[in-house]
Amino acid sequence: MKRTPLVIAEYLQQQQAKHLYRKPRITTSAQQPEMVVDGVPLLTFCSNDYLGLANHPELIKAFQYAANQYGVGSGSAHLVSGHNIEHQKLEESLAEFTGRERALMFSTGYMANVGAIAAFAGKGETIYQDRLNHASLIDGGRLSDAKMWRYHHNDMQDLARRMNKGGDDCSMIITDGVFSMDGDCADAAALARLAKQHKSWLMVDDAHGFGCLGKQGGGLVEALGLSSDDVPLLMATLGKAVGSSGAFVAGDHDVIEYLIQSARSYIFTTAIPPAVAAASRKGLELIQTESWRREKLAKNIQQFKQGAAGLGLPMMSSDTAIQPIMVGSSDVAMRYSQQLLTHGILVTAIRPPTVPNGEARLRVTLSAAHTASQIEQLLVALESLNMTQKPEYAIKER
Repeated sequence: MKRTPLVIAEYLQQQQAKHLYRKPRITTSAQQPEMVVDGVPLLTFCSNDYLGLANHPELIKAFQYAANQYGVGSGSAHLVSGHNIEHQKLEESLAEFTGRERALMFSTGYMANVGAIAAFAGKGETIYQDRLNHASLIDGGRLSDAKMWRYHHNDMQDLARRMNKGGDDCSMIITDGVFSMDGDCADAAALARLAKQHKSWLMVDDAHGFGCLGKQGGGLVEALGLSSDDVPLLMATLGKAVGSSGAFVAGDHDVIEYLIQSARSYIFTTAIPPAVAAASRKGLELIQTESWRREKLAKNIQQFKQGAAGLGLPMMSSDTAIQPIMVGSSDVAMRYSQQLLTHGILVTAIRPPTVPNGEARLRVTLSAAHTASQIEQLLVALESLNMTQKPEYAIKER
């Protein structure tokens, strides 16, 4: 279909009619629970700043120092003249923290996923992805030229059946660690066993688990005790629990060297500013030294889950900072989100295509920076919406 001005105008009208239209909100305050959004003071429960580090004074100080030393822009790609000493130090710190031999910086998580997948899977090979994987993983599979199968969510039997039917040794299993819209975790240990059985690569995108899960904050792979032999490709982002920006892939020496030589989204992209890398390294340090942040986050999650259960809210099964409240239709999700705004609370309505049709939801995300009274304020506001568990909220097999 040709995208004429008339077709584009009709598409925009249809998106509005379906309650699927999106537009950015303008914030005029730092990233924290209490923010000024579109000129209005709001209590927010929609940020991925899980440990409350995005506005931490130590990260700001590290950023300012590095900016004074190295300027703002990195100037070029890593393989030209953009690989600053701050990038190198961060990669070394990430490798040590994750228990891998090497780590490689990417400008965004999206670029890390697209680059890594295309480097390790191509024409004539097969990719197996969880149906609820993040869009960047799905797009990476589509752009790789490999054949791609999407197995039922967290269904190891379905995956095993598909892999047995495929009968190839050149394949790749890809999963989120913590699923960004449902908040549940992948069965990464079972995936590792299947990958070894079929001589396949396993890649885990632990964007929402890194910093939050595991005794040291190493994410889902640390919590499950999985090594680089179990998970050869570990990806995580720095713009969530770490409080900065960018992403990385960690693995054995040859894996990282191969990515340096072949990942197009690494080779042909300007490196992130050195100051951002410096701030990331400080965030990584605080994750390791201030374990109370993970403890506080866990306490906040428990408080919200208990309160939501007491109200009979249609919650999904999640023990992470992502706590989805199932609504169903996009118009109802938008209406609930708007009603929460009248209580001074911002919770985003998640609608298709981010989630399947009929599975619109309010996506509550919690942070270690939230106080008990703020969580109670949210629960009181949710109670006023009169949302109770109903049969139509049942999730179909995915």
